[in-house]
Order: sequence, then structure tokens, then C-alpha cells
Amino acid sequence: MITARDASTRPAPPAQWDVERVRRDFPALHQQVHGKPLIYLDNAATSQKPQVVIDALMAYYARENSNVHRGVHLLSEKATQAYEAGRARVQRFLNAADTREIVFVRGATEGINLVAASYGRTWVGAGDEIIISTIEHHSNIVPWQILCEEKGAVLCVIPVNDNGELLLDEYARLLGPRTKLVAVGHISNALGTINPIAQMIGMAHRQGVPVLIDGSQAVPHLRVDVRALDCDFYVFSGHKILGPTGIGVLYGKAEWLERMPPYQSGGDMIASVSFEKTTYNALPYKFEAGTPHIAGVIGLGVALDYLSGLGLDRVVAYERELLAYGTAALDAVPGVRIIGTAKEKASVLSFIVDGVHAHDVGTILDQAGVAVRAGHHCAMPVMQRFGVPATVRASLAFYNTHEELDVLVAGLHDVREIFR
Repeated sequence: MITARDASTRPAPPAQWDVERVRRDFPALHQQVHGKPLIYLDNAATSQKPQVVIDALMAYYARENSNVHRGVHLLSEKATQAYEAGRARVQRFLNAADTREIVFVRGATEGINLVAASYGRTWVGAGDEIIISTIEHHSNIVPWQILCEEKGAVLCVIPVNDNGELLLDEYARLLGPRTKLVAVGHISNALGTINPIAQMIGMAHRQGVPVLIDGSQAVPHLRVDVRALDCDFYVFSGHKILGPTGIGVLYGKAEWLERMPPYQSGGDMIASVSFEKTTYNALPYKFEAGTPHIAGVIGLGVALDYLSGLGLDRVVAYERELLAYGTAALDAVPGVRIIGTAKEKASVLSFIVDGVHAHDVGTILDQAGVAVRAGHHCAMPVMQRFGVPATVRASLAFYNTHEELDVLVAGLHDVREIFR
């Protein structure tokens, strides 16, 4: 059993990484649950928020609360400036070519649905094919199933090996003259697998096929450069990257977004309206109908700046070391089996305990103050592929510690004792 007393055997964290100082920025981490210090290992579901993000939301509602774009009074002008500054922050974070390519949505799910409805209903027809993978989140499966059912198209699925890695030879065979879109996750939320998306995008583009990347699990853990990747669409949710809930981003190449029809209609996505004809607004507003989540955009921009200020490369290095430590610790617990052992992984430890249902494991860990996720993680085909009903998922962030992983391991030993 690995305990906090084994600290001398741990690898040193990356230079200048002071996890305790970072933790002070997150008020939610400093509380107790069931009389125990909270150990928050559910970051793949949603991340905790730094105080600067909370302060930004409160400041907007306290002093600048107003609608954007159409007002001529001072509060509206301030709100508009803050909202569009948030868009510019997202553009810089993703290295997009222009703010016109940044569309605000409610989350990655809505971003995928937007592309399915707008691009899909325009360019996908009967007999055409859309490629996804076995390890997608439901949000990157169901919209394409609906589109295929509506259009008479075919959904093609890239298989994975026993480590949870996509089989690129099979992917190459699936690409063909009827392929209209590839939609794959950057990182699997259920396994932590980092997919070789740069290679996959290149393979698709050589056949003239556009690619959508679900980056919900990637943007908090990797440096993402949409121009270097050359993806056509990239989506992510703000709440997984230290920002508020209810806000997300669709990046799209301007040449695609210009050609795509609006997803929703109403205020702010129009240039002019008459009973005879409506003309649509310019990008990105053509896709932002109605009053947007103004505070969410402001908070997201602050969150991205906060993460960038920490030094994303140092964040990645620390999380990689933390994942290695956690993997070794779980491997040492009798009866625990990690599901998802890809060579390239992000900060997800998905596992089962022999003879114990994942929900029971999660409940016992909760009593010890350890917050993990138990279930199918909105990735039921992944569970079917690996022949398990559910897994326990401990998902890590840069504010987690080795000591917290020690408590997780101690809790798993307790689970083993209870179910002997």
C-alpha cells in the first residue's frame, strides 16, 4: 500500500510547480465532506473554479450587467467590450486565425449539434458516410446517428485495440469517396486516450474530407493550436477548463462557417428583417441567436488567461507525472484493473475493482471524502467494448496532489476489506 509516508520515493514535480500555492486559488478545494477533507478527482466531469473567475462573474453582475451589441448606453458598451474581449481571449488560446471563427455555444454538445444540423443537413445525403470512433462521448455519437437516420447516411466506427487506442489501419480503410465528415474526440473522457488527431486530420484532408474534433477533455490538459492541427471544427466546454457552466466554443474555419446556414434564428443573428426577406448577420454572429451567456463568456476568458498564466507546458508536465504516480499506485492494489492503458494518455484513471460494482466503490470513496465518477461516463459503447458495465473514474487536474492519490489508494484497500 502506498501512503503519504512514501513521499521520499515520489518523483519531483516539474521545476517551479508549487501545487499548494495553486490550490489556494480554488476556494472549493478547502472544505470537508462527511467530515473529511475534500479530495476532488472528478475533473473530467467538471473542473473547480479559481477565485479570479468567480470574481469576474460577480463583477459583471454587480456593475456591468447589460445586454450586448445593440445598446448605446455606457453599461451596454462595457458589457459588449467585455464579451468581445472574451472572444479574443479564446481566439488567442486556440491560435485561431480570426475572432470570426469563434462561435459561442452552451457547450461542446451544442457545438457538435450545430455542425450536425448546419453542415450535416447541407452536405450529407443518402448513402454518404460519417466516421466516428468507438471511444466517443455520447455527444459525439447521437447527433450523427440522428443525422444519418434523417438523411439515409451511414455511420462508420473506428475500432480500438485492448489498450483503448484507435486502429489507424481500419480508419484508413473507412475513409472513402462517400465520406463527408470525420468527427472524433481529441482525448477519450472514459479512458484518457490521446488520439493521434493531427495524423487523422491529414489522412482525411488528403481525401478532401473535413474533420471535427471534440476537444472537451483536451483543452485543460494539452496545448491546442487549431491552425497547426488544421482541423475544420473544434469544440469544447468552458466548465471543464475552469470556466462557468453553460458556455462553450465552436471553432470553425471561416470558409466553412461562411457557407453554412444558421443553426438557430432570432435576435442578433440577423442583419435585417422584413416580411419579404431576412438577411443574416456576419460571422460569428450568424450562429449566435438571442441573448448570449455574457457572464459565461467573460468568465471563460478569465479562466483561459489564468490557465495560460500558470504556464500550460508546466501544467502538462505536472499532470503527466501525477498520472504516472497514480497509475503505479493503482496497479499495486490487488484486484484493481485499469481500463484504458494507451501509451499516450491524459489525466484519467478509469478502473474496476474485482467483485465490486463501480457505484459501490464510488459510494465508499465518497465517505472518505474522495469525489470520483462511477458509471458509463456517457460512453456506453466503450463499456461494451471492454466488457464491463461501468468503471470508476478518477480524473486529475493540476491542483491535485500525490497525497490525494494516496488517500484514493487507501480507500480502495478499504473497499477490498469490506467486500472480502
